[in-house]
Amino acid sequence: MSDIIVGLDVGTSSVRVAIGELSDDGKVEIIGLSNKKSQGLRNGAIVNLEAASAIIKEAVDAAEQNAGFEVESCVAAIGGPQIECLNTKGQIAIPKRGKANGEITRADVDHVIENARSVPIAPDKEILHVIPKSYAVDQVGGIKDPINMMGVRLNTEIHIVTASRTAIQNVRDCVNRSGYDLDRIMQKTLAAAQAVVHQDEMELGSILIDLGAGTTDVLVLHDGAPLTSFSLKNCGYYVTNDIAIVKGIPPAAAEDIKVQYGCCYLDMLDEPREVAIPGVGGRPPELASQTEICEIIQPRMEEIFMTVRSEIVRKTDLTRLSGNIILTGGGAQMEGVLELAKSVFGTTAVRLGIPESLGGIEEDYRKPEWATAIGLVASQKDAVLQSAKNSKRKRQSSSSGGFWQKLKKAFF
Repeated sequence: MSDIIVGLDVGTSSVRVAIGELSDDGKVEIIGLSNKKSQGLRNGAIVNLEAASAIIKEAVDAAEQNAGFEVESCVAAIGGPQIECLNTKGQIAIPKRGKANGEITRADVDHVIENARSVPIAPDKEILHVIPKSYAVDQVGGIKDPINMMGVRLNTEIHIVTASRTAIQNVRDCVNRSGYDLDRIMQKTLAAAQAVVHQDEMELGSILIDLGAGTTDVLVLHDGAPLTSFSLKNCGYYVTNDIAIVKGIPPAAAEDIKVQYGCCYLDMLDEPREVAIPGVGGRPPELASQTEICEIIQPRMEEIFMTVRSEIVRKTDLTRLSGNIILTGGGAQMEGVLELAKSVFGTTAVRLGIPESLGGIEEDYRKPEWATAIGLVASQKDAVLQSAKNSKRKRQSSSSGGFWQKLKKAFF
């Protein structure tokens, strides 16, 4: 058996495609990548279907050539303000079943989850994920897997992720117009977490911050499951815009300066470089110090982190997380970003979210901006393996309490 898995990350500044090959031993190897400048997107949302479809087609074609395979379908990510989440609770009585009186079955677990998800959802929203966080049997809580336990009453708390129906349909239309089928859509930060967050980090409590061009997306994980997620409009675009306004140059030139010379922590600049500021409208070019650019960038990046911290305090009752702050996205590449995050959050437990080595084109995808695309590929592995096992059974249940297994059961 050999299967091809395609992850499509349609971002505000870049469209990234990762193609993975699943081998007989269940391992995924990244065999094709492409990264194209986005068109038709603003603040994480599709605003021009034709332009977005064209660039998706171009990006997938490039990845196909890189991999030497033609693909038919993909799994895509969605993020930004069109994503919302909520935590709900449900409970059921365990029915009597003769000798197995009070024994909890898979059907009971499905029933209590369905009870918990029976909450009003706005008509313009669609449920993307339903993730069980924990269970309680006869008021004994903190149970990850209640199947085969004995009890009278089963309770659960679940995490529900919804997205705008319009946004989902736009992604589906763009992929279809590009000539591909859309297998499924996944929340952007959940996909990134699959690639870069470790199980112990989820148990202890960690924050994933995706520093994108159009939005800053945040996922808080605690006790092995998502606690909350949100999106901020304060993002990489604002950093670029600040440089453009202060220096009086076009946004494209400001973006080039940010990428080449950007630093967001002044103490990192032991030997600042000279920065060439292009002339505009007949005005001659000028030289500036990298320190000047940093003095523009640092306040904005500091504001982003401070807003993230404030939102987490507002949306949760957590006073302390013992895991890590994990930075992904293109903004995580900026010099000084780790040091600034440590300063704002008051902790040294900050790291870059770099996808683990899966073989193949290793050095190309082991960067924070590839977290979502690689996570989308990783999220498909168990589904493809399970599909193959089911087909094998036809030719000739078990339950796990881990977050990733819960996500995959709910997602697939």
